[in-house]
Amino acid sequence: MSAAAAATFAALGEPNRLRIVELLRDGPRPVNAIVQALGLRQPQVSKHLRVLGESGLVTAEPVHRQRIYRLEPEPFDAIAEWTESFERLWDARLDSLGDLLASLDREPGTDDGHRDPPSPRR
Repeated sequence: MSAAAAATFAALGEPNRLRIVELLRDGPRPVNAIVQALGLRQPQVSKHLRVLGESGLVTAEPVHRQRIYRLEPEPFDAIAEWTESFERLWDARLDSLGDLLASLDREPGTDDGHRDPPSPRR
């Protein structure tokens, strides 16, 4: 994992920062709207936004006397690529397991390729 990806996960690992990201997923918002939506104090929100900004997850645009925060897509694209690598790995492993189970299920000389259930012991 790259240092940038590690910083992204570290930033998202704090629950309030993750809540801010989820809120911004719906679109850009000024700080005051984030404060109201999350019920946090403004200094707390500003601190979390600074960390999210340093990790590249959000950017701020000054509009009049407010700062409007929005998500940046690149870090999330990197997360998607990273998680997809695990998805490909597990797909391949599960396919191999399926092949193994299918080969164990086939027994030479049977018509349908399935074994008969074991007979009860006496």
